[in-house]
Amino acid sequence: MAKEKAGFLWIVVLAFSVHVVHAQSPEALIQQVVNSERTANQNDHSHWIYLEETRKPKEHVLQWVAGTQQGDVRRVLKKDGQNLPEPQQRDLIQKFLHDTRAQNKQISENNHDSQQVDDLLKLLPVAFIWKQTGADATNTFLHFEPAPGFHPPTREARVFSSMAGDLSFDNQQHRIRSMSGHLIHDVNFGGGLLGKLKEGSSFSFEQEQVGQSCWQLTTIHVHLEGNALIFKSISLQQDDERAKFAPAPAAVTLDQAATMVMSQPEVAQLP
Repeated sequence: MAKEKAGFLWIVVLAFSVHVVHAQSPEALIQQVVNSERTANQNDHSHWIYLEETRKPKEHVLQWVAGTQQGDVRRVLKKDGQNLPEPQQRDLIQKFLHDTRAQNKQISENNHDSQQVDDLLKLLPVAFIWKQTGADATNTFLHFEPAPGFHPPTREARVFSSMAGDLSFDNQQHRIRSMSGHLIHDVNFGGGLLGKLKEGSSFSFEQEQVGQSCWQLTTIHVHLEGNALIFKSISLQQDDERAKFAPAPAAVTLDQAATMVMSQPEVAQLP
């Protein structure tokens, strides 16, 4: 009987949590999600090892990645269909470890992209009209369309605010679980001379909880038709999958990260 009561109470709690989500306006929900994402990003100083597969028009790479404060150490297992022998894997890592210019370039690009993500998160409540399309005990689902009266302050904001799409978030931690969008019309810069992105260009991403209150991107799909650069570390055409996340020490060094990626198993593909 006690077990049945506990089960009943758990169902009531879940139902109440879903009701609370439904009771909030879509605008309040997305603001709560943005606040949670920004706070988490600002406070997250963790480092992770993970397996990554990246596909671009002229490049296909499978690699282990270990993050550090000085940059990401990458052990390339496979490139463009060819397995790299271990000595070559080590040579590429050592080349990066002794190239401070490459390290600084990577850090600069990562910082730039982190700032871009924060800027775009801040746009979500003001650049779009939101509509709740569903909810369950775990997630809430929203649809967004461009807000007619919004005036984008930057080129990146102009592209982002010209999209329509869908977003889902976790009800408990208010973290984005998935987001996808597509351009509803062409976006030109300088009459097309400075850049252009075509209608139908799309993006999507997913993230998962990999540790206590820690979420990481697991899937990125970017298919932008045109020539306007937004993120420095992401191609206009790119499909990225990440898996097998494991925490690295907080103060991990580049040398330690190199040892850690070389201790990971040889794999032929993502699971």
